[in-house]
Amino acid sequence: MVGMMRRGEIWIANLNPNKGGEIGKLRPVLILQDDAMIASGLPTFLIAPLTSQFRPALAPLRIPITPRDRLKSASYVMAEQLHAIDRSRFGEGPLATVSAEEMAAVEKSLRGVMGLW
Repeated sequence: MVGMMRRGEIWIANLNPNKGGEIGKLRPVLILQDDAMIASGLPTFLIAPLTSQFRPALAPLRIPITPRDRLKSASYVMAEQLHAIDRSRFGEGPLATVSAEEMAAVEKSLRGVMGLW
């Protein structure tokens, strides 16, 4: 059973099965959903997956997260791969919590992805 989750935490989630260009596999994800919505008992969480692969062409969309706590490798938040996933997809966590500066960079990238400049 998954414990209480909070916005800004990184957890492991199973994103399989995936289709086409969707990101899949068991990987760290950043919880984006507001804490009040999490506490309300909604069955899904809005997340952004992380990757360890840096791709220069996607640099404006990929926010670097430095290793800390139980997040052992440098990672990048993939703002262009947002998912709403069921609670049952979560496993281990939290691995780490992003800093206020990192979350602000993620939010800026999300505004760009959604055309909310």
